[in-house]
Amino acid sequence: MEHSLTSVLPAQRVAGMARLVCASTDGRTRLRRLYQDGSAKIRMPAVASDPLEAVLINTAGGLTGGDRLGWEVDVGAGASATITTQACEKIYRAASDRAEVRVKLTVGEHGRIAWLPQETIVFDRSAFARTLDVELAVDAEALLLEATVFGRLAMGERAAHGHFHDRWRVSQEGALVHAEDFRIGPGIAATLGRSAVAGGAIAVATVLMVSPRAAAFLDPARHIIGGQGDAGAWSVKKSGKLLARLFAEDGYQLRKRLVPLVELLNGRAGLPKLWSL
Repeated sequence: MEHSLTSVLPAQRVAGMARLVCASTDGRTRLRRLYQDGSAKIRMPAVASDPLEAVLINTAGGLTGGDRLGWEVDVGAGASATITTQACEKIYRAASDRAEVRVKLTVGEHGRIAWLPQETIVFDRSAFARTLDVELAVDAEALLLEATVFGRLAMGERAAHGHFHDRWRVSQEGALVHAEDFRIGPGIAATLGRSAVAGGAIAVATVLMVSPRAAAFLDPARHIIGGQGDAGAWSVKKSGKLLARLFAEDGYQLRKRLVPLVELLNGRAGLPKLWSL
């Protein structure tokens, strides 16, 4: 009696891990170590000056239930790096289990990291969990962004149901300075439709800046965000933080706010090159 291979063999799953270590040498940030395994790849476009720019690539082209990706970036003392992704990460329908992405960022004294991935696009009936762990040394700075679009209205796609979990933990000098857990599901569209949540908007973003200069950007950040979210600023230990939340009716409208906001907060480094393509 013959059996279908699909009924015997488990589905192939994505597994990838990549790690980048950079350090300041002779006044420039330079690559020290690069490790890549599975579907996780890192490429570095040529840049004339700091920050070093790295592009994360998932060669699998998206994630579904059971897939696992890990990214680690270590920025040495006095070094500076901007991290982005080659494209939007797509989270597809999950037949079982959930897709997971784990991110670990470490920044040495007087170092700086800008974590600026392109949007995560969530499809209907998907299941996804992401963790972002950041450890900053004294006088280190970070600009962190995660943007998520629940469905693609232009393609007639809507993420009505699913499970999504985003967990952030940011520490400086060993002390927790920011923590949050964003969970939505199983009724994604119904929850986003509530006026106290997103009022029907399907594109959302969180931007966090940890820097002694953070409070100085509050008013211009609020001007850029307009009525599509808000921002606040606080003192934390010997530094400060600015936290912004944005929402929009679709990914295009969200990016129209994110682009000038990132340009403002990222200073002379501006946007990652791939954002303007």
